[in-house]
Amino acid sequence: MGAAGGGLVGALGLAGRVAFAWLLVVAVSFALIRALPGDPVAIFLANAGVAANETVLAQYRAAWGLDRPLVVQFADWLTRFVRLDWGAELVSGRPVRTEVLAGLPWSFAIGCGGLGLAGLIGTLLGFAAALRPRGLADRVSRAFAVGAQAIPAFAVGLGLLWWFSVEWRLVRPFSGAMAERLVLPVALVALFSVGTVARVTRSAFAEVAGEPYFATALAKGLPPRTALWRHGRRHAAIVLLAALSPELAWAVGGTIVAEVVFAVPGVSTTLLDAVAERDYGALQAAIAVIALWIVVVLTAARALRRRLDPRGT
Repeated sequence: MGAAGGGLVGALGLAGRVAFAWLLVVAVSFALIRALPGDPVAIFLANAGVAANETVLAQYRAAWGLDRPLVVQFADWLTRFVRLDWGAELVSGRPVRTEVLAGLPWSFAIGCGGLGLAGLIGTLLGFAAALRPRGLADRVSRAFAVGAQAIPAFAVGLGLLWWFSVEWRLVRPFSGAMAERLVLPVALVALFSVGTVARVTRSAFAEVAGEPYFATALAKGLPPRTALWRHGRRHAAIVLLAALSPELAWAVGGTIVAEVVFAVPGVSTTLLDAVAERDYGALQAAIAVIALWIVVVLTAARALRRRLDPRGT
């Protein structure tokens, strides 16, 4: 009973920290959004072809609640948000909740799929690089890491689009089914993450290779590959989790290049359109969903690291 009660208290404390961090992020973003240059009412009326004077602008601001104090606006927005009443987009009139939630599967698939693929390939590549320093795998992993820093992501995306869609006609990135449309965006994310995964994994395994217990395992007759994997995989997992948790946190909302290049209707695209139109409702809702994902992922990753390595607590 005591252990169960302690677990419940710990879970409630964890949920409270998540809620507080999320509330802090959305409150700061709420204020920053309204500090952006550009009047959403003026932009909306200009797009509608309406010549507005100060009287019309004031009427629209009052109708949208923009003339109220900022604290009142935030309290009203927060109340409606938790009730899943996210309003409608200014230009299209479509429900914001429908648009944001419809983009979540796309962004989630691109970000998490790309990182998952990079994790698989990068771990194997980093392990091979640790086994043979300055070998082929080591040089390839370094090339991926340097290339991710030196080459713009949109240029690589356009190259993938040209080769696989125009030249070789292997995929239909704009008209195919969801799985077919996700192939190239996932590949783009993986290409720019595999180098980081490989170098972090190589470093973790190389650290283990320098430990006395690894030399003892070799003295007992274990092959280097088996000894390194058996004694280094847990340490590599802990290091890789610490390195990739920020990347995973941005898996939703951080795939803007892939979504724009391949015309994927994800959350990042909704966010970009909302910024251009100063659509406060859509912009705030998208940021709130992305912030919730980030806070949950970072908190869960920290808890998992503590479980894997209690010494780090």
